Amino acid sequence: MNFTEIAQTRQSCRSYDPTREVEAEKLDTILAAACLSPSACNGQPYHITVCKGEIAKKVAEATRDMGINAFAPDAPILLVISEKPYVAKAALGARLKKNDYRSIDIGILSAYLTAEATAQGLGTCILGWLNEAEIRELCGLDGAVRLVITLGYAKEGDPHRQKKRKELDELVSVIG
Repeated sequence: MNFTEIAQTRQSCRSYDPTREVEAEKLDTILAAACLSPSACNGQPYHITVCKGEIAKKVAEATRDMGINAFAPDAPILLVISEKPYVAKAALGARLKKNDYRSIDIGILSAYLTAEATAQGLGTCILGWLNEAEIRELCGLDGAVRLVITLGYAKEGDPHRQKKRKELDELVSVIG
């Protein structure tokens, strides 16, 4: 699959097959791709906690509230993305330029993770609705939890949804 095919195929999976485990080789490939994602000053100011089994179920429950993310407990793996400190040069740049490079880096990391998961035939969903304190405690983390990404195989017959996106001319301006 080339990148455009990955982008066209990838969607937020909300229907996982809870009986189908993710192969270790596929998970390793996804995590290796994540390590290649660019970050400010190559600082990689984040940590990925791979949750499986009972801990995955508990983390999934910490993403559910008011009927949101009801599908999360069916995903066999949850990837908890937490913050780590900036490297000195990126910290200085963030202060001087008043820009949150860490959040940008976590966004890029998430794109790499979800794109490689798609290339491996797996589904993902990026969850921002979560109980941060509970997940920090469950995973023994000291950095703020920013995202949880569900990972697994979609249930058989889960349809590919038509993408609803803005037109290119609404998103892009060419000047000069």
